[in-house]
Amino acid sequence: MATNITITEKRGVRASAPAAAAAPPGRKLPGWLWFIALWCFGVAAAMSLGFAFKLLMKATLFAVR
Repeated sequence: MATNITITEKRGVRASAPAAAAAPPGRKLPGWLWFIALWCFGVAAAMSLGFAFKLLMKATLFAVR
């Protein structure tokens, strides 16, 4: 008993090749730009968390008085 096998090719790249090789080249950010973006995100998250904590402290101290 034979097994039917279908082999397809797309733009000269075999179907068994990894998806990254078959994907069109896109824009990639350099490592230093990723570092700056993540650093800014971390600073913004820490500041917003500090602001929320400050509001909570003001609310609880107001309730104690």
